[in-house]
Amino acid sequence: MRIKSVAFVSGLAGAAVLLATALAYPPAVGILGQSESCLTCHVNNGPWSDESKTIVDVIEKETGKSLKQADGTFLIEAKRFAAATVVTVIGRARGDSAPPPYRNAWLYVDPERIGTSSLSAFAPGWSVDLPMSCRLVGDKVSAYEDARVTTLPMTVRPLDGARDADIELQIMLTSGETVKGDATKGLLSNYLVRKVRLRVGDK
Repeated sequence: MRIKSVAFVSGLAGAAVLLATALAYPPAVGILGQSESCLTCHVNNGPWSDESKTIVDVIEKETGKSLKQADGTFLIEAKRFAAATVVTVIGRARGDSAPPPYRNAWLYVDPERIGTSSLSAFAPGWSVDLPMSCRLVGDKVSAYEDARVTTLPMTVRPLDGARDADIELQIMLTSGETVKGDATKGLLSNYLVRKVRLRVGDK
């Protein structure tokens, strides 16, 4: 009986630590809160507002082909229950006169799921392994030789209930460190949004 009591108390203590950790920082968009964008907590004050020098791309992992469409959106297509792996590329082009960002953060989010009770902010019915990340600049990708970028793969899989969906890719290019207790100070950042279309390729 004592062992069960100790285990129960330990479990409560662990839960309390996790809750305190979650509440100690601004919540991610669509997770632990109702923030609709990164600008709920951060400011758009960085030196990278010139989008002609900004790289935002989503490419097929196997072929390196860009999934960018003529209208500027990105199209990720997968057959039902089949995995599709893409690579998110974010950064600044070669020859940029502004100091490069130190780290990039990004999140794929379905705006309609923000503020709901769902534990996932991704499109309903879609399995995803890495819908968000915060990564130091310095990765290499052949399509953007000598550019200051971050890259990371993401695998999606449309399950039984998945439907075609439109989601957002929210991005922050950053440098510096936030001041504890005030995320609007200490960080230089520029915020970008791109539309991503998910398509179930059943045909």
